[in-house]
Amino acid sequence: MINQIRWSAVSIPSNIAEGAGRNSDNELKHFLGIANGSSNELCTQLLLSQRLNLVSESTVNPIIDEIIEVQKMNFILINKYTK
Repeated sequence: MINQIRWSAVSIPSNIAEGAGRNSDNELKHFLGIANGSSNELCTQLLLSQRLNLVSESTVNPIIDEIIEVQKMNFILINKYTK
């Protein structure tokens, strides 16, 4: 579980960076979508960790709040390149 959480957390900025280095807006949008999927995966893993009593709700909730902020910023970028 820890490795999967780490992988998801690293995947978010890595995909944003990879998309930014691509040659077209469509490619960037594609990688922003992958980053969004990784952020959803990370939230799910954190919630599962909480439900399995591996971590407390007070630890998980602030992290999920931060992930939601990243998702909002990501959606703004996706919408910018959708027009």
